[in-house]
Amino acid sequence: MASAASVTSLADEVNCPICQGTLREPVTIDCGHNFCRICLTHYLEIPSPDPEEPPTCPLCKEPFRPGSFRPNWQLASVVENIERLKLVSRLDIEEEDICPEHGEKVYFFCEDDEMQLCVVCREAWEHRAHTVRFLEDAAGPYREQIQKCLECLRKEREEIQGIQSRENRRIQVLLTQVATKKQKVISEFAHLSQFLEEQQSILLAQLERLDGDILKHRDEFDVLVTGEISRFSTLIEELEEKKERPARELLMDIRSTLIRCETRRCRKPEAVSPELGQRIRDFPQQALPLRKEMKMFLEKLCFELDYEPAHISLDPWTSHPKLLLSEDHQQARFSYKWQKSPDSPQRFDRATCVLAHGGFTGGRHTWVVSVDLAPGGSCTLGVVSKDIRRKGELRLRPEEGVWAVRLAWGFVSALGSFPTRLALEEQPQQVRVSVDYEVGWVTFANAVTQEPIYTFTASFTQKIFPFFGLWGRGSKFSLSSQESAATLP
Repeated sequence: MASAASVTSLADEVNCPICQGTLREPVTIDCGHNFCRICLTHYLEIPSPDPEEPPTCPLCKEPFRPGSFRPNWQLASVVENIERLKLVSRLDIEEEDICPEHGEKVYFFCEDDEMQLCVVCREAWEHRAHTVRFLEDAAGPYREQIQKCLECLRKEREEIQGIQSRENRRIQVLLTQVATKKQKVISEFAHLSQFLEEQQSILLAQLERLDGDILKHRDEFDVLVTGEISRFSTLIEELEEKKERPARELLMDIRSTLIRCETRRCRKPEAVSPELGQRIRDFPQQALPLRKEMKMFLEKLCFELDYEPAHISLDPWTSHPKLLLSEDHQQARFSYKWQKSPDSPQRFDRATCVLAHGGFTGGRHTWVVSVDLAPGGSCTLGVVSKDIRRKGELRLRPEEGVWAVRLAWGFVSALGSFPTRLALEEQPQQVRVSVDYEVGWVTFANAVTQEPIYTFTASFTQKIFPFFGLWGRGSKFSLSSQESAATLP
């Protein structure tokens, strides 16, 4: 039996292009297209702009002769069969509403048995004690439940789509991070490879010089020893000959001969001089820079792979008016001249400080600050909590939500509950600031030598921001997320 969908599809194939209905008394014109006879007749009655021109096909616009169209009996038969199939299809649909047991139309629904019932079924003994409703009445609550289910499912789908979108963004971020770390590994190993080649050349050159000096000492030793052996051999021959002479000849100049023998002392040359021996013993010291560089390389590589570079910029809405920011918000310069800056709750009004955009609520982040201080100037670096005091006096200590160090002209201090002056090998020009939010570490290190400066331990409960303070005419700093910060102009 043909389905309703297939019958509908067939009916669409035998529609009249003019009336869009099923063809009635189909006729065919010269171009081969078919139309209802009455539709084509009415079409020809429409006046043409040019009475001399023949009419054209309503579908393809090909000219045809008005008296040339002819009945298409075969197509008419097909249309008749399709109409019959449509009737049968409608009857099949109507039969679906008939009770298969009693042949009566179905009106009711049994809630207990979930069965559709006719009048006879409704009066049957097995359904008399059940809850029976009319079909539409019974369908209403289920439609409401279906609607609620649809709303829940749509909501769940939207949440899943949101999760998918969010996770895809996270995956993209992770892929970017992996690509960045891959580039770091390649870059660091390239740097190490170049350093190792240079160190290899230096150490091999030193060994070559040692080798040459040893061979030179050996040749000098051989010449000296050979001369000594030759002189002793000559003296031995002389004494052996003297000993075999007669007494009269033996006693001639005997004392001077013996004196020459007694006073002749053997010079004991050394093949390896103390200086050369010391150079050989001291040679391992030449590899100390290599050992130090390898240690720094491993520490730096592990650090780079563990922390994410923070691409930060200075927030002009927080900047004190005496700080002159660059257009890209990557540099700040101290100026005694106040900038024309609108006052806002976010702006520092007494402490010459500025915050970075964004802030952090988790993760591990690192950035580098290049500091250029004028005589008597200072620069404060670190992080602060979101609710840091912006107006009035600012106390730089952890109890106030500030974890920072201060670089001054000639010394560095950790700004704890009580400022502590730090003993460093050298004054850092580039400082790496690193934050581990979950662990609660704020770490400062010399970005060039990797020398640790100071580490604060905190317990972060809200967003924190990179923090910068500056003082002293001509003092300035610049930001960088890379190992080597850009040089300030």
